[in-house]
Amino acid sequence: MKGTIISVKDLWKKYGDFEAVKGISFDVREGEVFGLLGPNGAGKSTTLEIIETLRDKTSGTVIVDGFHLDKDPGEIKKIIGVQLQTSGYYPGLNLSELLELFGGLYNRRVRPADLLDAVNLRDKAKAKYKDLSGGQKQRFSIATTLINQPRIIFLDEPTTGLDPQARRNLWELIRNIRDKGATIIITTHYMEEAEVLCDRVAIVDAGKIIALDSPDKLIDKLVATGFERPKEVKKANLEDVFINLTGHALREQN
Repeated sequence: MKGTIISVKDLWKKYGDFEAVKGISFDVREGEVFGLLGPNGAGKSTTLEIIETLRDKTSGTVIVDGFHLDKDPGEIKKIIGVQLQTSGYYPGLNLSELLELFGGLYNRRVRPADLLDAVNLRDKAKAKYKDLSGGQKQRFSIATTLINQPRIIFLDEPTTGLDPQARRNLWELIRNIRDKGATIIITTHYMEEAEVLCDRVAIVDAGKIIALDSPDKLIDKLVATGFERPKEVKKANLEDVFINLTGHALREQN
């Protein structure tokens, strides 16, 4: 088993009297896909933003690949990749130009073609971000996280709004990035997605972690309580039917 790459101990975040994060503790192992799950307002985004050095904590300890958040936030920034928001993409630049621009922010010379190859977008090198399909936009956002060759990548609900083909294509991309050595922390509201992608998940509610284990073990624990689904579990679901009938190929707008 690989060692710990992120360690969070007794993390708190308060806004006046409101406690958004209430003493959260967890570790992320090197090379795993770790899911942070929870309803809206649970505190998961605040937790990730603190680890990403984007938000100050109230108290607690965060260590990322040996670097202490309080002492070395600049070193942490060098080894992580964070999805950029749509507002960060200048409308007048094409994808290659955007990647070169973001490379400058990291003081790195980048090879846009290589980054676009990694997310299957080389043929869109001269396209504007606004002209991409939903799946292409998400793949490009992941390309931006790879610019500094990060050891850790944070993906915030990367498949929201995508059709089944685009979503499963993105799953494959995430697995490929992990297989090349990166550690990935992902948030998602799709439980099937977490079950398929994540080695372990932490379920957060009201600012606290209420469960942490592999998806299989969490499911087994629930079944052991006598829980049964009201409908017989089948070997496939409706999304499998949809993909089987319409094909795995992406159908992207040009």
